[in-house]
Amino acid sequence: MTITATHVKDLRERTGAGMMECKKALAEANGDIEKAIEVLRKQGMARASSKAGREARQGLVHAYIHPGSQLGVLIEVDCETDFVARTDDFQSLVKHLAMQVAATNAQAVDRAAVDPVMIEKERAILLEQAKATGKPEAVLAKIVDGKIDKYYEEIVLLDQPNIRDPDRKVKELLDQAISKLGENIVVRRFAKFRIGDA
Repeated sequence: MTITATHVKDLRERTGAGMMECKKALAEANGDIEKAIEVLRKQGMARASSKAGREARQGLVHAYIHPGSQLGVLIEVDCETDFVARTDDFQSLVKHLAMQVAATNAQAVDRAAVDPVMIEKERAILLEQAKATGKPEAVLAKIVDGKIDKYYEEIVLLDQPNIRDPDRKVKELLDQAISKLGENIVVRRFAKFRIGDA
């Protein structure tokens, strides 16, 4: 299949990747845009993992107040240099992450930050519910593990489906930004405030 400028433009708009990266991905995928998106996502994740160990000591603290002023989010997202922190792409990412926290039940940045006692309590409740179905013991553990994964998707920011593109996780959005900006990016912490919450 011939790869046209329109194909490249379409892929760039959908992924935010550079022109040459899009051309190469389309060539590798024989012009299939969906496969090219997968190629770019895999490359982005590989690049992101190679930068993961680098220290992120610059960044932004962003305050998002939802219309109506009943809900607010304060989030810190770090990168390696103040140059990247000042770019439109980084600032847009931070704003999007703040809106993600506001729109969801995010309680922790990643799984490591979730209180293990809370997970064990949830696991015990889910196990009792699973036992009530009468299914064999061998199947119960798999049912509970699947439901725990779903629970993590609800409360862990990086595991959540992206509010703008539910087919992708927030972690993939972060990996794409790392790939595009060329620096390690870390969501350090966030706090959510709602009128009436203690």
